[in-house]
Amino acid sequence: MTVSPLKTRTLTRPRDSRMIAGVCSGLARRYGLSAGMVRLLFILSCLLPGPQFIAYLILWALIPSE
Repeated sequence: MTVSPLKTRTLTRPRDSRMIAGVCSGLARRYGLSAGMVRLLFILSCLLPGPQFIAYLILWALIPSE
């Protein structure tokens, strides 16, 4: 009996389903969520004080494109 290797999901920004930079879409694919839900959570988090926009820019720079 052979054991199939686990398929790992890497964190990349997909070329399809991008809205701005593909950060939310990449995070959604990595964690098995819908891209719309991640985008909505990001928009809602921007209503709270904190560095969410800066974090998005950093992720845009760090996460490789497909």
